[in-house]
Amino acid sequence: MSKVHIIGIGFRPLENKAVDSVLESDDVLVNSRLLEVFKGYAEYESVKDKIIVHATVYETLDYIADNYKQRKISLLAAGDPMFFGIGRLVVERLGRDDVVVFPDLSSIQVAFSRVRETSNNALFVSLHGGPDPSKRRKMQHEISEVPSLLMKHGKLAILTDKVNTPEKIAGVLNSALVKGNTSPIIFVCEKIGYADEKVYEGTPEEISEQTFQHPNVVIITLGTGASRPNAGQSENKFGLKESEIQHSKGLITKDEVRAVTIHKLNMPDKGVFWDVGAGSGSVSIEAARMCPRLRVFAVEKSEEQVSNITENIQKYAVSNIEVIEGAAPEALENVPAPDRVFIGGSGGSLNAIVNTAAAKMTSGIIVINATTIETLNEAVQSIRSNNMTADVCEVSISRSKTVGDKLHMSALNPIFIVKGEKSQC
Repeated sequence: MSKVHIIGIGFRPLENKAVDSVLESDDVLVNSRLLEVFKGYAEYESVKDKIIVHATVYETLDYIADNYKQRKISLLAAGDPMFFGIGRLVVERLGRDDVVVFPDLSSIQVAFSRVRETSNNALFVSLHGGPDPSKRRKMQHEISEVPSLLMKHGKLAILTDKVNTPEKIAGVLNSALVKGNTSPIIFVCEKIGYADEKVYEGTPEEISEQTFQHPNVVIITLGTGASRPNAGQSENKFGLKESEIQHSKGLITKDEVRAVTIHKLNMPDKGVFWDVGAGSGSVSIEAARMCPRLRVFAVEKSEEQVSNITENIQKYAVSNIEVIEGAAPEALENVPAPDRVFIGGSGGSLNAIVNTAAAKMTSGIIVINATTIETLNEAVQSIRSNNMTADVCEVSISRSKTVGDKLHMSALNPIFIVKGEKSQC
């Protein structure tokens, strides 16, 4: 059976079986960048007349599919073809049985060695949008998630491209509020395997002010002694106590109410969440820790409460919360369209806030906490007037307190939780 031989190059001489594959091939396929690398290999002179360079990856894949059963084809690839490389595309096109892979070292593997860091427990992330800039593929992670991923894993290895560059990655990390709690170190390994390869090391601020040649890879670590409270399992911990959250004058969504509120919101793994009238930011903090890929916008007009939110963000080292200081709905004008909205305080503008949120969202959930019958009625009417289904529950909480040597129950004021849901049109 005819098989395509995918051969990784860039760092080591070819192994014997790979040499035989190249020399026996009718066609040797390679892109223009790797052709310059292959010219340094001993096998180049023997097969240079068999080399075919296509303009795009897709042309290469089409050529292979059309010819590999009649011709012996070797495809030269960068490093390890099965590590975020072209090997996956060939296997998807032809099937596993028709492909043989001879890997070289991956660029990430070499990069860790260059900076003398272990790759143990590092998260490997591809921010490479694919070979065609006009058809960027959907990636598992976005560049905006880098800060939260770093806080979760402590070490990242990132494949870049000409859109998601090292300086842009550093800029995102530098702008995150958690930078005060951490000491990230960024390594940029530029043109690994080439004669003019270079390795740069710096802080996010330093790296964000530079430019780098392609190709390159990025390694980010938290420096010695860095605070990483979100490490391990704690980054998804749910159930902070009121006493663990900085707040003023008892103005905080009570623990039990917060639990029901977040349950009603049914948070997505990623998307946009508005916390309007955020107060201390207790709901924002819980949501951000549960869903590190969620973009959280905490909207609050009180300067004192904004200070509390900022302190809580720093304390729990969450990087996916942006504080919007101002009164809603005016403060919501330039905030991205939400998937989820919680209104804990409206400053008398509840109907206008619901109208703004409902108009911006294509589908999603709005949850409103009400302490009075009047606010409850307004909330239900606002939800219904925006063609959303309304659902109401009442949360009545009693907490134990010790009187003498016995436990007694003390009731808190009941809270009405109104849920409005908008289906996609």
